[in-house]
Amino acid sequence: MIHIKDLRSGLNIFKALSSDIRLEILTLLTENDSLNLNDLAKKLNLTNGAITMHIKKLEESGLIDVTTAVGKHGIQKICYLHEDELKVELQKKEQLQLYEYEIKVGHYCDYSIEPTCGLATKDSIIGEFDDPRYFADPQHINAGIVWLTKGFLEYRIPNYLKPYQEFKELQFSFEISSEAPEYNNDWPSDIYFYVNNIELGYWTSPGDYGGITGKMNPYWWPSNLNQYGLLKLLRINENGSYIDGFKISDVTLADINLTKNSDIKLKIATGEKGQVGGLTLYGKTYGNFDKDITARLFYEIKKV
Repeated sequence: MIHIKDLRSGLNIFKALSSDIRLEILTLLTENDSLNLNDLAKKLNLTNGAITMHIKKLEESGLIDVTTAVGKHGIQKICYLHEDELKVELQKKEQLQLYEYEIKVGHYCDYSIEPTCGLATKDSIIGEFDDPRYFADPQHINAGIVWLTKGFLEYRIPNYLKPYQEFKELQFSFEISSEAPEYNNDWPSDIYFYVNNIELGYWTSPGDYGGITGKMNPYWWPSNLNQYGLLKLLRINENGSYIDGFKISDVTLADINLTKNSDIKLKIATGEKGQVGGLTLYGKTYGNFDKDITARLFYEIKKV
């Protein structure tokens, strides 16, 4: 999330957003995840020179990232959204405080796995493809990518809340996609989310993305396998549960009833109901984003 706390600090972003064409570029990237310069020029009926100028302003503002990839017609510049949320504060207000943790995608505390499946560190595959037994290998805590067709992965989140602090919101951010044999950009999967075994709702992953090399992937990762996912933000607060700002259920923090003594477990599951298209989680060393699963526990000081 890009968070502008002072209007003057956001001047470059405001200038970048002042163009209808640049707004159209951002809209196309939200709909397509990534596009190269030629695709953007064709969709907007612009010359390559004009689109390059607009892309430069968006990149300088921090709204998008641009990387290069080898395509059928030589080197291509690929554009992505840098963040999935922009927040602007117009009035100063008391800020919630938070605990924040990064948890490796392989550092799960419980799992249930059905093939196709597998996991890998930044250096090598752990065990063999499609053999759930290797999810118990001690090396699993170092995994940078995990994938499965049916089942779940559950992660334990530290809870250091003090007696005088009160939970106000939970946030989980992660890069995720479906899971198809090799890859399939059109492979819908209903992925469900739980906290302490309370179902929060689901999000439909559009596909298991490949064809363009993930920016963080190690050099040896095969090009015919899944390459990257989408960065998603799961939030639970007093109003309900949300994915990227879209409400997925009416389950609130009160329903989970968290206290300073509570275990907090995030479960990500697929395959029991809905569209069965598996799931893949990407950590720092895979996909397009230099991050593991991020957990944020927002709290405020209890009023006496």
